[in-house]
Amino acid sequence: MKLHFFHLMPWPDLPEDFQRRYRSVWVDVPSHLYDPARGHQVYNDYLDELEYAAACGFDGVCVNEHHSNAYGLMPSPNVMAAALARRTQDAALVVLGNSIALYNPPLRVAEEFAMLDVLSGGRLVAGFPVGTSMDTNFAYGQVPVTLRDKYYEAHDLIMRAWTDPDVFAFNGKFNKLRYVNIWPRPLQQPHPPVWIPGGGSIETWEWCTRMDYLYAYLSYFGYKRAQAAMDGFWREVDRQGKERNPYRAGFLQFVAVSETDAQAEEEYAPAADYFYNRCLHVYTGFADAPGYRTLATVKSGLQAQVGQAAAQLRQGLSWKDFVDQGYIIAGSPTTVREKLEEVAKGLNVGHMMLLLHFGNMSKEQVMKNTTLFAHDVMPYLKPLFNEWDDHWWIRPLAAERRVVPAPPHARDRAGVT
Repeated sequence: MKLHFFHLMPWPDLPEDFQRRYRSVWVDVPSHLYDPARGHQVYNDYLDELEYAAACGFDGVCVNEHHSNAYGLMPSPNVMAAALARRTQDAALVVLGNSIALYNPPLRVAEEFAMLDVLSGGRLVAGFPVGTSMDTNFAYGQVPVTLRDKYYEAHDLIMRAWTDPDVFAFNGKFNKLRYVNIWPRPLQQPHPPVWIPGGGSIETWEWCTRMDYLYAYLSYFGYKRAQAAMDGFWREVDRQGKERNPYRAGFLQFVAVSETDAQAEEEYAPAADYFYNRCLHVYTGFADAPGYRTLATVKSGLQAQVGQAAAQLRQGLSWKDFVDQGYIIAGSPTTVREKLEEVAKGLNVGHMMLLLHFGNMSKEQVMKNTTLFAHDVMPYLKPLFNEWDDHWWIRPLAAERRVVPAPPHARDRAGVT
């Protein structure tokens, strides 16, 4: 099993009365709540946490893309991945991902992902999300009913740009390019592994399985709510006659580890409250623009998870609710590893993304959570699914061929002034 440290990079200083005073953490959150000088510290703390996770042996470090919000401060995850490429050695750079329908032209994604793959020595995982309605329809003004068509065309253009060795013309509905000829080209051949983050769309299950891409169910509402979505995905895998290889799927889970179950609550409950009651304070009108979800998904009864959860969260949930309902797996190392093994087997997921930083956790709390997980939980989970081959994983250069960045003081030894 592969375990990844996932970071949202939330803004940690939303006021206590945020829910009462402001309509939404996304789309129209007032910019005066952000302090760039404080942001300088926050970004560097968050990068420290990701780098520490890589040093602790996590298989990958994960970043993602969101816009116009205080929930996740990464409008460009590629910037963060570039910073991490020079400060990590073996961990995959899992970019989940670039919302490819928002780029004009999408060749920008093909180029930047190729740069990251080369810079990191072949450690890039390329994530292609459709993007939330808040990001795509409201923040970036995309028309909901054409969003998925733009997404598919962007995907086709990127994949051909990566794999066609010749200069070619592309004459799509949304992109018309006389010369497609990206430089550089990705190091991993024919292209980096492609992961598709999703929230339960029927079309994503079908397309992802048909294309043989990894499906990553990214939910902040835990393994219990994820069961129906993952069962639907695996039924689609069966329908297409593909093998139920657990490495075909990924899942995101909040985790809080301390010495005892009681201590976990004492240490992490305030951060959980901050995340769910401030970072997920989303105006339901932004969560699901008409036309964003396809008719088939609507008919299936699957609901937009952010809007649905935001409505429930307004009723007020306690730490006990978060744990009992599966939003957070928390407690001693024994408690956490037993529950995570149960979840991994129950959902049949070979890649698990762990949110070990959530809400307004301090850097010290994150380091403790990460350390306990890496030392006392991760070794028990790694052997899971070893009987399967992971066809959705990075293919880096051999260690002896990868460049180790020179330390900052090397210029002094070279006589540079």
